[in-house]
Amino acid sequence: MYKILVSDPLAEAGIEKLMSVPEFEVEVNTSLTHEELREVVKECDALVIRSSTKVTRDVIEAGDRLKVIARAGIGLDNVDIDAATRKGIVVMNTPEGNVITTAEHTIALLLAVSRNIPQADASLKAGKWEKKKFRGKEVFNKVLGIIGVGRIGRVVADRAKGLKMQVIAYDPYISSDVVERLGIEAVSLDELLARSDYITVHTPLTQETRNLLNKDAFKKMKKGVFIINCARGGIVNEEDLAEAIKEGIVAGAAIDVFTVEPPPPDHPLLNLEKVVLTPHLGASTDEAQENVAIAVADQVIDYLLKGTIRNAINAPTIDGEVLANLRPYLTLSEKLGCLVSQITRGAPVEIGIEYVGDVTDLDRQPLTISIVKGLLSTYMGDEVNFVNAVALARERNISIRETTRGEAEDFTNLVIVRLKTSEDENIVAGTIFGKRDARLVRINDFRLEAEMEGNLLLIYNIDTPGTIGAIGTCLGNHNINISMMDVGQVLEKGQNIILLRTDTPVPDHVIKELLSLKNVEYVQRLYL
Repeated sequence: MYKILVSDPLAEAGIEKLMSVPEFEVEVNTSLTHEELREVVKECDALVIRSSTKVTRDVIEAGDRLKVIARAGIGLDNVDIDAATRKGIVVMNTPEGNVITTAEHTIALLLAVSRNIPQADASLKAGKWEKKKFRGKEVFNKVLGIIGVGRIGRVVADRAKGLKMQVIAYDPYISSDVVERLGIEAVSLDELLARSDYITVHTPLTQETRNLLNKDAFKKMKKGVFIINCARGGIVNEEDLAEAIKEGIVAGAAIDVFTVEPPPPDHPLLNLEKVVLTPHLGASTDEAQENVAIAVADQVIDYLLKGTIRNAINAPTIDGEVLANLRPYLTLSEKLGCLVSQITRGAPVEIGIEYVGDVTDLDRQPLTISIVKGLLSTYMGDEVNFVNAVALARERNISIRETTRGEAEDFTNLVIVRLKTSEDENIVAGTIFGKRDARLVRINDFRLEAEMEGNLLLIYNIDTPGTIGAIGTCLGNHNINISMMDVGQVLEKGQNIILLRTDTPVPDHVIKELLSLKNVEYVQRLYL
């Protein structure tokens, strides 16, 4: 008998499907405190959630029987995926169910903010007749700038073209010919900011997209622009947006997602008349809720009864026994893909993968999928998983080339990943020490030996006395602790590469200070 805990509200169709399985004992409890969840999960084989339940490391550690965490929806910000992976717990989501409904909500907000619909409704219900006050804007022939051309961004573009809007888009990780085959004009970010009458964001929240629309971006925009965000809180800097509205740069905004949810009473957007706000309703339609509930129930049933993995974030679709043997290489492969994508500018064009030594005796297809998944996750976040990674790469015209070599030079096994983009090319390589320890051993011409985990800082510097000490002093002055340091050299070039792991992310102003140090040439923040 398998025990299933549903800890967030789930559409009845999904609950009924789980309860119809004779081998399942299903408990629905959506009011558990964190401490109560930690106790209850000890007896559970599966945990079904939405966005409210926080599946932290301590919850995962308490789940001795836990085999799967299944999210009815896309976002997994509330799950410690690393902790689940280390414990061998499969984490699944349902990436398809919310696409249409989120795109439709974007269009609904675009029209609502254009015609002042919520404000006019509130005014009329208050007994007023303020027809002149709420004069709006037509969207016909206006320029809609879409940041991020993934599944949702493409549906928004299609709907906007139906409204006879001119659609332009910026997505640095999709080649311009792919974007233009969708009937969308591909432009740079600065051009999008300058030309758009409306700007909508449809990207995951990453280091690159956090505060993407900030005070500097607003200064580049056309006066009278409208901003829409149904993607993730934090992509639009909410304080800077409020100031841009007060200054008259932004004519209005429609926001469905917030950095902190629910937003505090003193949130700068709550009292601005030109702003339309909704409480994270992007996926809140009857159809979407039923779709994700049924999908997540099917996935849990298939995994527990048949061992079939679908839409997993941290495991490919393979047999459980094979998975146990491959897991260290899967971890290594995914981290290499994630690393090389973070250090390489531009839209991916080609992924070259070389397997060397003992690893050639393994089933390499899951490893290749892991590399592609890790690489695309940098750009697409939770939208990509082990099931759709290769298909998404093909959609973006990214070629994948795989070769093998029987003899390793310095290691018994080696995985080498080369990423070529529209602007750049980089190589990383890694190996497994012992039975499970993944190590990075190469970045381009630099040889090193480093763990790939946590908040990292990649630094290129001229190899001169005192430089490494100055870097450490700078970080120490800002109370940033270094928990790991590895140094690689290219002697003939007189260059070092330094890979640091820090206890906390290094802020932008500290990175600028590091770059100002003598002999420091390049600094990049990474997360693995």
